[in-house]
Amino acid sequence: MKLTLLLPLLAFVALGVLLKSGIGKDPTLVPSPLIAKPAPAFDLPLLADQEQRLTRDDLLGTRYLLNVWGSWCPACQVEHPYITELAEGGELPVYGLNWKDEAGEAKRWLDYFGNPYRANLYDPSGRTGIDFGVYGAPETFLIDADGTVLAKHVGPLDAQIFAETFAPLLTAEPES
Repeated sequence: MKLTLLLPLLAFVALGVLLKSGIGKDPTLVPSPLIAKPAPAFDLPLLADQEQRLTRDDLLGTRYLLNVWGSWCPACQVEHPYITELAEGGELPVYGLNWKDEAGEAKRWLDYFGNPYRANLYDPSGRTGIDFGVYGAPETFLIDADGTVLAKHVGPLDAQIFAETFAPLLTAEPES
């Protein structure tokens, strides 16, 4: 009889501990298993000219941001002015990964909102995005000169997030 009275109390305490362990944690924070590992290999056509291709190895020697976006993505419009500001600053090259999109729609989107990207990789099937662990756009990766993924942010990028997530990593000397 005492055990039947004790079980609901134990279940309540266990539930309380479980709920408390999640308090204060950012539910949008999705850690990437790629951090401190080489970026996945890719060999993709450029959105502007699909006869040209760009590979991961072509970007070795340069620290850069890889911004995953799509013309179908409302949050990509939200972050676009900041991505443009970063690209125009010239301190860090910004490459786009146009993900699961129609080429014509993506080109029209860039014509309308402006194209801040040094180059846009075109990934209509989403295969390269999957290799990077992308599950939605926008997502942004900081990749070091040796091809190592230094950081990832899920969601629209803005000045505060950049300052907290990426800027501290930029003070370190790039590896080459």
